[in-house]
Amino acid sequence: MRARRRPFHRPCSGACSPAVVLAAALVAVSCGKEVPTQEALSPSSPAAADANAGAWRMVVLSGPTQISVPAPAPASSPTYQAEIDAIKATQAAITDAQREAIEYWAGGGVLRWNQVLRELVARYNLPPAPRDSGTYPVPDADNPFSDPPFPFANPPYAARAYSYVSMAQFEALKVAWYYKFLYNRPSPSQVDGGVAALLPASGVPAYPSEDAVLSGVSTEMMRLLFPAAVEEITLKAAQQREAALLGGRATASDIAAGLALGRAVAASFVARAATDGMRTAGGTPAQWQALADAATARGEVPWKSLETPPRPPMLPNFGQVATWMMTRTDVVNERPGPPPSTSSSQMQQELAEVKDTAEGLSGEQLAIAQKWNDGAGTYAPPGHWNDIATEYVRDARFSEVRAARVFALLNAALHDAGVGCWEAKFTYFNPRPSQLDPEIKTKIGLPNFPAYTSGHSTFSAAAAAVLSYLFPSGAASFEAMRDEAGISRLYAAIHYRSDIDVGKAHGVRIGGYTVAFARSDGAD
Repeated sequence: MRARRRPFHRPCSGACSPAVVLAAALVAVSCGKEVPTQEALSPSSPAAADANAGAWRMVVLSGPTQISVPAPAPASSPTYQAEIDAIKATQAAITDAQREAIEYWAGGGVLRWNQVLRELVARYNLPPAPRDSGTYPVPDADNPFSDPPFPFANPPYAARAYSYVSMAQFEALKVAWYYKFLYNRPSPSQVDGGVAALLPASGVPAYPSEDAVLSGVSTEMMRLLFPAAVEEITLKAAQQREAALLGGRATASDIAAGLALGRAVAASFVARAATDGMRTAGGTPAQWQALADAATARGEVPWKSLETPPRPPMLPNFGQVATWMMTRTDVVNERPGPPPSTSSSQMQQELAEVKDTAEGLSGEQLAIAQKWNDGAGTYAPPGHWNDIATEYVRDARFSEVRAARVFALLNAALHDAGVGCWEAKFTYFNPRPSQLDPEIKTKIGLPNFPAYTSGHSTFSAAAAAVLSYLFPSGAASFEAMRDEAGISRLYAAIHYRSDIDVGKAHGVRIGGYTVAFARSDGAD
């Protein structure tokens, strides 16, 4: 049972400053809405403040001063004192539901927003149903509430979404850290002992508020990527800002500055997303046919959809979408060589291995196939690796900016892996095992795109490479999970051995680009 917020509003008596009015609005905005219940994240103070994070290398922004944040009013000023008094008044009337929300956000803003994002991906990872005419409607970003809803959060779409949100959060927090340590304004509970510290101490100055930065940047990016969820995203962000205020971590002006900063950074990423190639990733019927014709001209059996009616291939031009850590030349140069010819003895051997494996599958192997399915209705393969990373970030007690770095690097590599894998898939247009041998019965849903290389193997190898760099003590576990994710696709009878082995090697190389960036970004 989810607790309900009880209405609470404290009107101003007399002339209220804009900051005090904002404080009241923050408390009132989420009244009557649900407090989320998600996996537990124990509150804890960060092990280090990362005071130099404002100097860490940027990816999209030119530097922290690209975004201007004005100096705050002195803590001794009447304006600031009015903000402190507003916090005391709201804390005096705090409700149980508001305390529950504070405890929720005490688990960490970066971690909480990552959970929210995984939930959205899972909710929207549903392929459109065919019309009576035998055609498939395409989700419309300009009409996201239509049928089918926008987006279809399939694996490449999901990889891009995770990367945009995570990278924008990281850049915004680096800017925030620059100004935090430039202005060095303490938190309200440090300034006035009458303000209760209901959130763990962050160890960093309060202005601009990191909670508000995250709420602003996350809202703008998620509204772009999941526009039909705009109401719940907006309410979630308001709840985070309210928790920062009621928790004694930030005043209204700390929050206002952070919110403006987060939105300003998001604008740069929204502009990038508009021209990154995603709008044309779906291709056209003429392009789809050209891919099949090219494979036939090479003497190969071209991939075809085995759905009824046949579904258009999934985002065949995603391999042309802009990457984070690789250039277009890098993507082409890292493309694996061709798969075994569909007429070769090697292909016959690999096809026989798939069939034999499927027919003799053990219960343990079936469980592995299902564990790594990550199909429709789930957070997709990139989300699986975000889930894995969460416990490592939580246990490391990272500052918000360092936690954001983990997810930004991880998801940059996952996105680049998706681009590289899709570029290879639609270069070779290789058929799935059950297309070449209809007697093969798959153990999970058959993905609607070519086989070579394995997306799971490529995603997982890139993710494991990055996480092994960030958490060296977990390297053996990451590599074991990488290998299990790869072999799960053979157990599921949807990939050949070469798809898996070559995809894994490809993912390692792609992940290496992100690791090279991490080695020189100034954070280590």
